[in-house]
Amino acid sequence: MTTFRQKGKNTYQLRASLGIGSNNKYIYKYKTYRVTEKLTPKQLEMHLQNEAYKFEQDALSQKHFMNSKYTFVDFVEHWKVNWLEKEVSESTIILRLSSLNNHIIPVLGHLKLNKITTMMLFDLINNLTRKDKQKGELSNSAKHEVHKVLMSIFKNAVNWSIIKTNPMLGIKAPSQKRKSEHTLNVFDENEVKKLLVALQSELEHWKVFITLALATGMRRSELTGLEWKHVDLEKGIINIQQIISKSREGTEIKTPKYNSKRVIAIPSNIIEMLKRYKLYSIKEKEALQHTWSEKEYDWLFYNEHGNHLHPDTPTKWWKRFLTRKKIRHIRLHDLRHTAATLLIAKNVHPKIISERLGHRDISTTMNIYGHTLPSIDRKASEKINDIFSI
Repeated sequence: MTTFRQKGKNTYQLRASLGIGSNNKYIYKYKTYRVTEKLTPKQLEMHLQNEAYKFEQDALSQKHFMNSKYTFVDFVEHWKVNWLEKEVSESTIILRLSSLNNHIIPVLGHLKLNKITTMMLFDLINNLTRKDKQKGELSNSAKHEVHKVLMSIFKNAVNWSIIKTNPMLGIKAPSQKRKSEHTLNVFDENEVKKLLVALQSELEHWKVFITLALATGMRRSELTGLEWKHVDLEKGIINIQQIISKSREGTEIKTPKYNSKRVIAIPSNIIEMLKRYKLYSIKEKEALQHTWSEKEYDWLFYNEHGNHLHPDTPTKWWKRFLTRKKIRHIRLHDLRHTAATLLIAKNVHPKIISERLGHRDISTTMNIYGHTLPSIDRKASEKINDIFSI
């Protein structure tokens, strides 16, 4: 039970009862609370009752965690509700939960939180392995993700006075290669031509999807989030205003982050392709009337019900397509990198490429593609050399 009494002008003392302690005496917790807004007596009474109730719940929650010998997995449930769900995006929550369920809880879940040591965590991180039955080692980025989850959990456990020290403080995050050091896996011009020929025998929506990815450098989430209202076929532009992102319930429609909201100009042959595709889509919608349930959105790429594609659908199709056509395998996302390197090869300025790709600033573009620029610069130098040849 919680009570309150006035201590001074606009100042009140809240008192929460935490029950009977080991000495058979009641345990109380106190808090001084100041009312800052002007309230009528009745409003003040209700306001103080509400604050007293919240104080009691917080006090009882803390008592539970401080006095019970709960396990790591018990605290994780508290961490999910009070930190994870409130502080990060849905896509980040999915990443964190994947690391937690695949790599952390199977090892630590049954242990008492206050018994977990730095050496236990050190061994956990150093012995991480893949859980997807695929060959090869777990990537450094996946290991880094596990480190971030553990750091967050134990940092909050200290902040909430559940444990005294953070056992993760002595463990460095696994090293990650800088993006500039990564070798890009992209198609060259001849491979792009082979790809475009192979696409001609595919279903219309996949032909358009992949061609747009190559021509614009759009992300998968941006392509799946396109509606016809975002495409201006007269001006020859695509306006990126939303994306389709994975969520725990399936998918969600989101606003792009950072500088990703942008307008992309498209070449004339792509405009003509989109005009034909729009007519095709109208006819297909009529043919699918018996299954079509989408009433609000007019997606460019859709399933038999008229709903947007799940983000995994293009990726799965892409892998099967490359195998069927015996084309060298690159990730679907690598078509974005291919688009950028093709523009670099045509001497397009990095600033323009940066804006077209929706990078936060040009430094991001240079970090990813800067190593491809020297070869282009060498070609430019050779052309200039011709001018000075007498």
